[in-house]
Amino acid sequence: MIGSVTALPLSLLVAIDIRSYLSRLDYLLWAVVVLGVLIFVHELGHFLVAKRAGVSVLKFSLGFGPKIAGFTRGGTEYLLSAIPLGGYVKMLGEDPKEEVVDREGSFSAKPIGWRSLIILAGPGSNFLLAVAIFWVVFMVGVPTLATKVGEVMDGFPAREAGVLRGDRIVAIDGQPIEKWEELAKQIHQSPGRPVRLTVEREGQRFDLAVAPKATKQKNLFGEEQEIGLLGIAPAEEFLTERTNPIAAFGKAVYKTYDLSVLILVTFGKLLQGVVPAKTIGGPLLVAQMAGEQARLGVLNLLFFTALLSINLGILNLLPIPILDGGHLFFALIEAARGKPVSLKKREVAQQVGLVLLVALMIFAFYNDIFRLLGKQ
Repeated sequence: MIGSVTALPLSLLVAIDIRSYLSRLDYLLWAVVVLGVLIFVHELGHFLVAKRAGVSVLKFSLGFGPKIAGFTRGGTEYLLSAIPLGGYVKMLGEDPKEEVVDREGSFSAKPIGWRSLIILAGPGSNFLLAVAIFWVVFMVGVPTLATKVGEVMDGFPAREAGVLRGDRIVAIDGQPIEKWEELAKQIHQSPGRPVRLTVEREGQRFDLAVAPKATKQKNLFGEEQEIGLLGIAPAEEFLTERTNPIAAFGKAVYKTYDLSVLILVTFGKLLQGVVPAKTIGGPLLVAQMAGEQARLGVLNLLFFTALLSINLGILNLLPIPILDGGHLFFALIEAARGKPVSLKKREVAQQVGLVLLVALMIFAFYNDIFRLLGKQ
């Protein structure tokens, strides 16, 4: 069956202190809501393209395991199942061993092009959802820190140059800036190189020459790099950056692309051992982060949902036989050879893929448990 294979053994949750678990019940509920939306969108992508291709969809399930509720309409059984961390779409003729009377509505009888589109529609829907979320967020407005200085640290260039708490940095080397992230980016890129800060203090503007202190720090991937530091921290002052619909859509597409590249690079660093394996998280980490982001506000939760949607899309495109990427890989081999891979080889590959995926899920759950116990 084509679907999102994200189920994990929830019975292991009993290993956690029940009082702690109940106190974080809202985290679990937010995780179910977020994952439910992502999985529904993923399966809806498969479903809609399959219908467009004339494939008979037998089941559309949100969740795995025993049926909780459902109804049948248009030849499709719509199900809500007991385990909410997954879902699937079952199509006629998807199983090569299945005897099919209606060849016209069979998945396996469709051309490779249509089958590939049906497979890609799931992950593609997750990327489209991320774009849609970012589009709305950028139009509504994203709070961002202003360039007002909240703290000046001893032993750093800013203190020596005369920067004071409450100052506003309005330009660097004559280039106007409004957001703290712009200020930080330019300073980080100038270790040891003098820059000219235009400072606003009590309605007056003046320039200060300062050379950011070259400092060794670890980046997102744990790699050491040299950056410049002034020794200042931002004040709690925010700007709301709103974008018109056309520009917001462009920013949303770029943001989705940028995060996709970041996730792929992180995955590569993980394989290289640069990023430690203990950073891999499972449903407990998702629940914790979903709850935390929900408490910080709607925009934070939307950003987290979009990021998780991109993660789900990329995960399902990995060439693991049981995932969408595995199905697509077999379709590409069939296109190159002019005939499908033998049933026996596909079954063996599916079993290997299932073992790999289950092992990854167990490892992620192991990390979650140790993280909650404070062992990581």
